[in-house]
Amino acid sequence: MLKPILPALAIVTLALSPAVSADYSPPAAPPAPEVHLQEPAVGGWYLRGDIGHRWSSLRSTEYITYGPGTSSFDTTVLKGGWGAGAGVGYQINDYLRTDLTIDYWGKSKFSGTTSGTCNGLPCSSTDESAYRAWLLLANAYVDLGTYRGVTPYVGAGIGGAHLQWDDLRNTINGVTWVHEGSKNWRFAWALMAGASYCLNDAVELDFGYRFSKIAGGRMFEFGSGVGPGFDGGMHVHEARAGLRWHLGGTNSRCAPRAVTYPDALSQALIYK
Repeated sequence: MLKPILPALAIVTLALSPAVSADYSPPAAPPAPEVHLQEPAVGGWYLRGDIGHRWSSLRSTEYITYGPGTSSFDTTVLKGGWGAGAGVGYQINDYLRTDLTIDYWGKSKFSGTTSGTCNGLPCSSTDESAYRAWLLLANAYVDLGTYRGVTPYVGAGIGGAHLQWDDLRNTINGVTWVHEGSKNWRFAWALMAGASYCLNDAVELDFGYRFSKIAGGRMFEFGSGVGPGFDGGMHVHEARAGLRWHLGGTNSRCAPRAVTYPDALSQALIYK
């Protein structure tokens, strides 16, 4: 009795199988989460500190002689000197920033020679002094793009320098006369170029060159019948290194982009 029934059940099972397969489908995968790249904030205040070494040259030197008129030093030499500075600035965007800086230039020794007549006879002198200065500048820079953490830049500044000359010691035939050194404010401007490197997202290491031009002024006072003396200003070349610390905690050029996911991602993770 069962033999005729079994083939019939097999035929019915095969007939129903495609229908069951067509009605079944696995659960749908959750939609792919949206990914947003959050740009770091642009702009912000920063502090800076720098140290450096400079080389100076005088454009001219002259002094008033016994009679009417002036005379000039035959030779002048300024030795190098160290300097240190600090400042506060604002990063306007990834390509423009500005700051106010104050630098102290340590002593730079001066030596020179003069020639003339002493009591109707030819004579010459050796002269020694030194200068130091405070330099105040308002600066603006153009950052030229960041490549693997390195940002080259160019800049310019304008301001003033307070120059302080030591007493000038004028020696002729073994006899030394002393002229009191002068102190005065002078106009100054500067040009800069360099590059910074991102140490982290808030601190940059800065290496740069600065050329400063200082206006002329009084160098020493009247003494022993000669003076006062004037210098025609000076050119100053500096190699500098320093740090810039961004107060906001992040620098848009150095900070990596933050990746954020909407709630869909957490829902997908929970579903899995």
